[in-house]
Order: sequence, then C-alpha cells, then structure tokens
Amino acid sequence: MNFLESDISYLKGVGPKRAELLNKELSIFTVGDLLQQFPHRYIDKTQFHRINELREDSGEVQLKGTLRRLVTVGEGRKKRLTARFRDETGAIDLVWFSGVSWLEKQLEVGKPYVIYGRVNAFRDKLSIPHPEMEEAAAEQQKKAVAFAPVYPSTEKLNTKGLDARNRRRIMAGLFEKLNPQDLAENLPPYLVQKFRFPSRYEALRIIHFPRSEAELQLARNRLKFEELFFLQLRLLQIRRRRDAIKGYRFGTVGEYFMKFYEEKLPFELTHAQKRVLREIRRDLGRAVQMNRLLQGDVGSGKTIVGLMTMLLALDNGYQACLLAPTEILAQQHYHSISAYLEGMDVEVGFLSGSVKGKKRKALLQRLAAGEVHFLIGTHAILEDPVVFQNLGLAITDEQHRFGVAQRARLWRKASPCPPHILVMTATPIPRTLAMTLYGDLDVSVIDELPPGRKEIKTLHKNENNRMRVIGFMREEIAKGRQVYVVYPLIEESETLDLQNLQDGYEALQREFPPPDYQISIVHGRMKPDDKDYEMQRFVSGKTQIMVATTVIEVGVNVPNASVMVIENTERFGLSQLHQLRGRVGRGAEQSYCILMSSFKLSKESKERISTMVRTNNGFEIAEADLKLRGPGNIEGTQQSGILNFKIADLARDGRILQTAREVAARILDDDPQLERPEHHPAKWHLEKHGRKLKGWSRIS
Repeated sequence: MNFLESDISYLKGVGPKRAELLNKELSIFTVGDLLQQFPHRYIDKTQFHRINELREDSGEVQLKGTLRRLVTVGEGRKKRLTARFRDETGAIDLVWFSGVSWLEKQLEVGKPYVIYGRVNAFRDKLSIPHPEMEEAAAEQQKKAVAFAPVYPSTEKLNTKGLDARNRRRIMAGLFEKLNPQDLAENLPPYLVQKFRFPSRYEALRIIHFPRSEAELQLARNRLKFEELFFLQLRLLQIRRRRDAIKGYRFGTVGEYFMKFYEEKLPFELTHAQKRVLREIRRDLGRAVQMNRLLQGDVGSGKTIVGLMTMLLALDNGYQACLLAPTEILAQQHYHSISAYLEGMDVEVGFLSGSVKGKKRKALLQRLAAGEVHFLIGTHAILEDPVVFQNLGLAITDEQHRFGVAQRARLWRKASPCPPHILVMTATPIPRTLAMTLYGDLDVSVIDELPPGRKEIKTLHKNENNRMRVIGFMREEIAKGRQVYVVYPLIEESETLDLQNLQDGYEALQREFPPPDYQISIVHGRMKPDDKDYEMQRFVSGKTQIMVATTVIEVGVNVPNASVMVIENTERFGLSQLHQLRGRVGRGAEQSYCILMSSFKLSKESKERISTMVRTNNGFEIAEADLKLRGPGNIEGTQQSGILNFKIADLARDGRILQTAREVAARILDDDPQLERPEHHPAKWHLEKHGRKLKGWSRIS
C-alpha cells in the first residue's frame, strides 16, 4: 500500500485516540489527508517583540522570557490558569480558559519560554489569552525555522495535545518518512516546465515548511493552479460529454414567436435581451441538448426571455414547463405569462401542491393529451403522475433551490431526447464563481435594465433617525405607495429574532394605527396558508406595510411597493441585501431602500453598507461580496462542496483560474481522451480522485 494511503494512527505523535479525534474534527483519515491539510497562516520565527513595546493593537506577537508565576483561579467551568511572563523590559499576564489541568503539568515556573499569541486589552490592562508555549532551549536547539506553520484546529484538538506546536512536530515526522516517489507528478511535464513550478513533492514540503516568502509563493502558485486545473479539466470533460447528448432541433421561428414579438411585446427588448435570445436560438438549432444558465439582476427581464424561448418550443411542436421554488413565485410567473399571452391561442396551466381533486385530474389529462402547451408550477411538476405529451424545454427559476434527484426526474419527462434546459437566476454570480459553479453550463448574462426603470435610492440611517424614517414612510403611504420592513432571521438566534420582529410589528402598529393603516406580518415559522394569506393581502393593496423576515427575498413582485426598510442591516450579507432591495423599484415610481443599523459597526459591516449605498449593480456587489465573505458563503452556494478548496481562493485567484481553464481546454481540444503519454499523469489523477469530483456534474 502507498504510504499516503496508510492510516494516520500509525504516524509518530498520533496514535489511535488522537487519530479518532482528527477523523471526527477535521475528516483526516490517511497520511495523504494530513498532507493536504495546509497551514492557514505562518508565524515569523525570526521576529521577537519586547514587552514594553506592546500596545492594544499589536496583534499577534512572539516574546522570549521567563515564566514567573502560575496560579489556578475559580472552580468548575469558571476555572482558569493565569501566569506572569517577564522579559528584560517588563511583564505581561497570560491566561488559559481550557485545558487547565494538562497545562499545569506541562508548564514550569522559572523556565525560559518562547511564547506566541494575540495581545488583548481588558480594562486597560494587556494580556495574552491562550498563547503557544515552547521551551526556549528546545526552540534554540532546532534548526532555525523562519516560518512556522499554523494549522486549522478546534478546542478539542488543542486540549488533547494536537495544538499548533504538536501538529508541527507530527508534520515534521511525516516529512522524515516521505519520499519524492510517494508523490507522483500529476501535471504534464511541459506545464511544470512552462510555468516554472516546483515538483509536487517540493511544493508540498514548502507549503508546510517554507524557508522564505518567495519560496512559499512558488509553492502556493503551483498548488492553486493544480487544484483549479483539475476542477476545470473535469468540468470541461462533463460539458463535452453533454455536447454529445442529442436534443430536439428547434429549427423554426414560427407564428407564435413572431406574433408575440411583433404584436404583444409591451416594450422594446434591450440589447442584452436580444443578445441572449440569439445565444439561445443558436443552441436550440443544433440538435444537441441545451444547458444554459441565464443570469440577470432583479428586474432585468429574464421572464420575457424565458417566455420567448417557450414560444420557440411551441413553434416547433413541443411543450414547455417552468419550475419555481415557491408557490407564490410560481403563481406570479403564471399570472404574468398568462397576461402577456392574452388573446393568443396558447394554453397555460398551473400546478402546485394546492391544486387538488378534479381540477388536478383534468389538468393532467389535458397535459398528457398535449392540450396544455405551457405548464408553470412548483416541485409538483416533478411528480410521477405528471406526464407530458412531448416536453421539449424545461426552465428552472433559482436553480440552487432544486436538488440533483429532482432535476433527474425532469429529464425523464421527455423522450426520446431529454428536454432543453434553461436555468434562470437573479443571484448575480461573479465571473470566477460562475466558471466554477457552472463551468459545465453555457452562461448568458442580461447586464442592463429595461429603459424607464428608475434607480433605487439607497440610504443608511441609524436609531437617531428613526422618527424621520417613520415620517418618510407616512409620506410615501399618503401617495398611495406600500412599504416593506425586513428583519433578519438567523437560525442560531431564531427565538430572539422572532421577538425582535414581534416588537417591531407592535411598535409600527402604534405609529400606524388601524383603521387608517393595515399591517401584514410574515415569517418562516407561520403555516404556509397563513403566510400566503398575509402575502396576498399586501399584493392586493389591502395592507400598506409588510413586516417580514427574509422569506420575501425571492419572488414577490409588488410594483406599488416603493420603500424597503431593512432593520439590523449589519447582520445581512451583501448579496442578500441586494436581493432584498430588488423587491422595490418594480414600478415606474422612484423607490427607496433604507438601511437601518446600530451605531457600532465592524469594518466589514461599514464596507458592506457603503457598497450598497454606492452601487445598484448586482455583479459589482457580488464581486465585493466574494472578496468580503469568500465563495462558500455567497447566497445559494453553501450547499456546493465544489467550493471547499484546499488552497485556491476565488476572490483572489481569478487569473490563475482563467489560465487553468484555458490550459485545460487546449489539452482537451488536442487530446480529448488524455491518451498521449505526457497526459497520463493527469488522466491517472482524475480517475483516482474521480469519486471526489462526481458532485461537479450535478447541474441539470
């Protein structure tokens, strides 16, 4: 067996108990897993600070001195260990709140230590909580390490002797046993040469134990490229296989499409909409299954593009369906599409869980007979009794809300070919993220708003301005407009958040008393029927104010709502704030988004709020969000394991990603099956790690 596949329990310094902990806490099972757990930062061991130079904002520091006092304070859970640490310039307190019993046995008063930790200030007194401690003699005996690695850890690992220092020792022991032969090269030799990359063995040795900043950068570049290259190679392979899947040829632009375009279209299409329709028509004319992602900001006119694509299907003798993630959004699509098609000989059906009995039976019979041309609805469309006569096109709105198994069921609704797939999303995705999340789909972007849309004015206010905001809401309601007031709802503090929502609702009732004003309230804990009832009251204009949590984020279209007040803005992510803001600005009137926050804001919160005030461009906001929060947290992508990169960072590594994709595409153009000898290492690597990569083919 290859050394990399051996169990970590046999490694020096690990053993069965620690191995079990590494399995549970970090999913590390083999030597190879441990090798791929890269340091998330490094300590510069050449830099020492003096105690008399330390300030509240000194951050992480390394000190050399003597332990002068060691005292245990408190009982039970409040038990802590405090120490006094002194060098020739002064003294500072050290404190530990966990692992106290173990540390008492390890540390010795009067001994010289090298310590590392973050300076903390409490009541104007400096201290260092949970510092790393190493005996000065041991530190001096070792070969000088310029950069000491610090690994991702948990409290459990630290208390069981798997703290940063011991993890370094384990890794050093691993490299003593590891041979370059254990790490076979996985990139074609000409790429290693062209980009002047270190070998795979060297790159991994350097990433764990770098000797200089320049050396570290070389290793990072190699490992980032490698990670992104294999991702793109896999995605492009999937895409090329997809391009071989036969699809229905929609060769005719016929009566339905032309009549709608010339007589029914209520406005001139934007250049972006025309460009996207050309891309879709090109796909549909190839007799290959279309797999296209349509991205567009809220209000950019994706629905019209979707409808015109459905009319192309009808012109060629096929049915089409449109799936939405919620009943209210599906109904909205149904009503708007029915209104657009009024007077045309097109039969539109609606199906959701609430359509039951005779009505459902009659709809399904007409669908199977081909009398219903377009079916719009929720996940109910995916159920087995729903049979189409000849489904040729399936459109899904907000793709990330549909699972893999559900999409597979959609494929089985058409025969002999699968339906063409158009995925619509109003979540703007940065280019680097789209290349990764949807690298196996063709991407179309609607990047301009229809003419006549007024830009939403966004303002930031705090508690001091509360009464002025209330006054402004009254003025807008007097003009006949409606207002959203949105509260955060986070699972960890759900009870507290619902209390805030309730308090806010009651405070608004005092400011806007009945019968002059009516207020709706909506949150995720309500029964679906109650939620729909409250939503409909607002949609129909019976209530002037809607107090809600983020359940209104996707979908609701109320052109008359012109004001969005977002409470506790600092608790929302940028993409989520942008999605919420998109609920207003749907009519011709000037709309406003008021961001309410506390006085005390973190640097990141200030940056988020200033970005919202500065721009309405969804793609600019998505780029800023990617930089602030990283890809794993972008709205709608949390579920995708594809984003758990070991070392690549989409916010910063866009150029490496672009290069990796171009190189992968060139290799597959030249050698589709990777059969040339120089491509065997890459082919072997893909086959070996294919299990981990299977999730990458999950779209459509």
